[in-house]
Amino acid sequence: MYGWIWRHLPGNTAVRALISLVLVTGVIYLLFEYVFPWAEPIMPFNNGGAVE
Repeated sequence: MYGWIWRHLPGNTAVRALISLVLVTGVIYLLFEYVFPWAEPIMPFNNGGAVE
C-alpha cells in the first residue's frame, strides 16, 4: 500500500517526502480532532486510571 502511494505522488524524492509528511500530519490531526473525541466515551478505559 505504501509503495503504491509513493509511486503515485508527483515530483522527485524530496517533493514526495514533503507531500508524505503533509499527508501524515493531516491524518494525525484528523484523528486527534475528530476520531478520538468521538470514540472516547465508548472506550472501556476512560475511568481516569482509578482502580476499582
